[in-house]
Amino acid sequence: MISFTYLEPKSVDEALDLLARYGDEAKLIAGGTGLVNLMKQRLVHPMYVIGLRRISGLCAVQDDGALRIGALCTHHDMETLTLVREQVPILTETFQQVASIRIRSVATVGGAVAPADPNQDPLPTLLALDARVRLRSQREDREVAIGDFFTGYYETVIEPDELLTSVIIPPQPGGCGTAFLKFLPQTHDDYATVAVAARVTVDGGRITDARVALGAVAPTPIRATAVENALRGQMPIAPIVRDAAALVADAVDPTADFRGSAAYKRDMAVVFVQRAVAQAVSRARWGA
Repeated sequence: MISFTYLEPKSVDEALDLLARYGDEAKLIAGGTGLVNLMKQRLVHPMYVIGLRRISGLCAVQDDGALRIGALCTHHDMETLTLVREQVPILTETFQQVASIRIRSVATVGGAVAPADPNQDPLPTLLALDARVRLRSQREDREVAIGDFFTGYYETVIEPDELLTSVIIPPQPGGCGTAFLKFLPQTHDDYATVAVAARVTVDGGRITDARVALGAVAPTPIRATAVENALRGQMPIAPIVRDAAALVADAVDPTADFRGSAAYKRDMAVVFVQRAVAQAVSRARWGA
């Protein structure tokens, strides 16, 4: 068993003080669904584990034009809060598909984002929504676009003395439709073979904007910009969506494992991009 010292700050300032003091020797824990598994596999060996559960200020959702989601909000909060469902329905749709209620009741939003696990369901949705993350340290308080946040496999721009305090969802375009789909051949607790989030805006009978993002098919969650570019300015009809979705095959970089070969995952990426975009188009056209 890994030996470590457990610390439990009661405020953000106290947590930042501990991070400044211990830096790379410390790891943060909230729900524990991620860090505990990494420690069991001996992939991380922290000397200090900083528990965040007693910091009450990080578990609120606020709407001040943008939707500000505290890092300690649980997945279950995201699937049940009326404010989230009314403002950004794809968030509800995404989080209610994560694993089981047992996991969703303890796993946190910050815990889904900060470790940069490319298999986490919420990440492609946050990419499609142009989300930002807020990072605090004793040095500064900054916001980073989610597209600039992930730098590699389990790697981000977070510095050792920084704490992810919230995820910010900007106002979404009028007339847009969204969809989140994933292919899950194993149990609900398993990672998806591919996960796709799409946001499509339709105006005047044409697609004026598109966001398509994928998880579980590359070292980081990715935006399918070739698909997006192929959709813009086009009529929202099945042949256009099908041809645009085919372009994602060149954008993904899947790894073969027990969920399927790389070629199989690439094919599933095409299929699920097509389905997600078609669903988003339908919702945009009918105001769903």
